[in-house]
Amino acid sequence: MKHASQPSVQLLTPVTCPALSAVKGVRHGFFTRHDGASAGLYASLNCGYGSGDDLAHVAENRALVASTLQVEPTGLCTAYQIHSPVAVTISKPWHWSDAPEADAIVTNEPGIAIGILTADCVPVLFADTRHHVIGAAHAGWKGAFGGVIEATLDAMVALGAKRETITTAIGPAIAQNSYEVGMEFHDRFLAADDANAQYFLAGPREKHYMFDLKAYVKDRLKNAGASHVNMLAHDTCSQEDDFYSFRRATLRGEPVYGRQISAIAMDN
Repeated sequence: MKHASQPSVQLLTPVTCPALSAVKGVRHGFFTRHDGASAGLYASLNCGYGSGDDLAHVAENRALVASTLQVEPTGLCTAYQIHSPVAVTISKPWHWSDAPEADAIVTNEPGIAIGILTADCVPVLFADTRHHVIGAAHAGWKGAFGGVIEATLDAMVALGAKRETITTAIGPAIAQNSYEVGMEFHDRFLAADDANAQYFLAGPREKHYMFDLKAYVKDRLKNAGASHVNMLAHDTCSQEDDFYSFRRATLRGEPVYGRQISAIAMDN
């Protein structure tokens, strides 16, 4: 007797980093805005509960992400992001409403997908499968400037990871030619370190600059001892069809914007 075939589960097609894909024992994805349930300005794979979107749509979208990463919907966990240098360790899944205030998550537990929500900020995924530790960091300029990259690596090392065996991937984020900043922003970085001048180019307006956030994050990773650093080239601001962007929404006067998710999970 033939059994009825089970309905297929929709799987998403996220952007991936080849170097991280080559690391055995992990699954990851920098998910785009495609193939979700949300509508309007949130269309369509909005994964941010704090975005103002219909919570049922966000839950459905996150379940699709979890399924793609081969974890239960309750196993996909994100923090309550506050643009801080705080990294937390997760040992069992939390409900989104109980998420701690932090901008990075690390774990050595299989079956948990740790995620970062962005809409221009830099998502960074980390994997050291030799020592069974993964991490995810949300690096906006404030968090990166304040040390979230270093805090994430420190938290992974505390779980047994080694900096020399951690592979990192910088995902889609705002590119330099889309990121105009003012004099105060520029001066803050140079006051911290004259070498930060390398991340700025003259902007189209007087006393304005174009800031290379992704290069800044990349160098923070390298300077913190990460030896396998990879960076994807996507620009969330200009690639409207594929990504949400806070800056694009702000320039257009749009009242809301979605959040894409970047996440990583580890095999048993």
